[in-house]
Amino acid sequence: MDIPRPSCALLILIVLCLTQLTECMNGGKINFREKEKQILDQILGPGRYDARIRPSGINGTGDAPTLVRVNLYLRSISKIDDYKMEYSVQLTFREQWLDERLKFNNLGGRLKYLTLTEANRVWMPDLFFSNEKEGHFHNIIMPNVYIRIFPNGNVLYSIRISLTLSCPMNLKLYPLDKQTCSLRMASYGWTTDDLVFLWKEGDPVQVVKNLHLPRFTLEKFLTDYCNSKTNTGEYSCLKVDLLFKREFSYYLIQIYIPCCMLVIVSWVSFWLDQGAVPARVSLGVTTLLTMATQSSGINASLPPVSYTKAIDVWTGVCLTFVFGALLEFALVNYASRSDMHREMMKKTRREMETAASMDAASDLLDTDSNATFAMKPLVRDGIIDSKMRQCEVRMSPPRKNCCRLWMSKFPTRSKRIDVISRITFPLVFALFNLAYWSTYLFRDEDQEK
Repeated sequence: MDIPRPSCALLILIVLCLTQLTECMNGGKINFREKEKQILDQILGPGRYDARIRPSGINGTGDAPTLVRVNLYLRSISKIDDYKMEYSVQLTFREQWLDERLKFNNLGGRLKYLTLTEANRVWMPDLFFSNEKEGHFHNIIMPNVYIRIFPNGNVLYSIRISLTLSCPMNLKLYPLDKQTCSLRMASYGWTTDDLVFLWKEGDPVQVVKNLHLPRFTLEKFLTDYCNSKTNTGEYSCLKVDLLFKREFSYYLIQIYIPCCMLVIVSWVSFWLDQGAVPARVSLGVTTLLTMATQSSGINASLPPVSYTKAIDVWTGVCLTFVFGALLEFALVNYASRSDMHREMMKKTRREMETAASMDAASDLLDTDSNATFAMKPLVRDGIIDSKMRQCEVRMSPPRKNCCRLWMSKFPTRSKRIDVISRITFPLVFALFNLAYWSTYLFRDEDQEK
């Protein structure tokens, strides 16, 4: 039996009312997760998108290169190794480019972007770190990576990575030096005709606040371009130059002050008696061996280089002063024995002169033995003295300056050497410090390079 037309119209009206009632009961909400799935299936479905083909250039021009803008966020710098000439850094790396094949409807501005966690679903730039030694991604708890696709086709790729990068260093001014370590990023296979890396406008490199380094301070960083040409073409390259200044307080406490103390301790031997041979030898040898050990420990933490470092000049001069103090005692010991030998020679000469004078006196007495009267002893001595004075050569005493007058207070040469060393060694060491610190502390920026 046929249903009358008014009944069919009423049935359709009831269905529409039930649909509207259901939407009202659901609050008029749209399931955006379902919409995202539909959009992803629509733009990345089979036969719709090929991740092997790079995006078109500016304004969809196929001949123009794809522009990729890069920015970095430095999270931490864990170490800077002087011996291996490398440093370790953890950073968040971001790339952004336009792929018009990924445009989608944003549902009236209510869908800001789509998020992916699989990088192989879309085309990716073939960027690599040219000065990398080793590196790894972070996968705890989940892989620290995401891809955002915006309605206009912009793609944002972000990932957290840890890298160990080479950093060639010039250690001529160590430990008063500044080092520049670079972070270089380049395209591996795409030439500049197909792919160009650019720094993001505004603030391309960000550094975490309160960045702490054990022995360095990050003074500043500079961004630049470093395109390289090979026999296969020109490749786009970006670099960040990180300027590190070495903290000097650590080396002042651990190296410079102990070396100064060892040099000063070696001067104590100048104040010891020249006859205290065991004490002076032990002090000189001990300070020399300690200084040599200190120098070896410093060089063990540094790479073997062909040039002279600032720390080599310091330890070498300090070692020379300590060794000079030991040689000074050898000279004092030799002078002491020479003084003893000279005193014995003078004593022998005086004994010979006394015997000779007695013989001369005897000869005078024998000459006057025919006299008719005996001479009194006092008269006889006066005659001998008058005869002796006739043989003396009278000379005016030389005029002495203040230095000679002061040195005359020390009768032996060994004592004079000790006294001169007490003044000369500290004075020369002070002059060396003045020249050393003036050279390495107050230097120009151009000389550092």
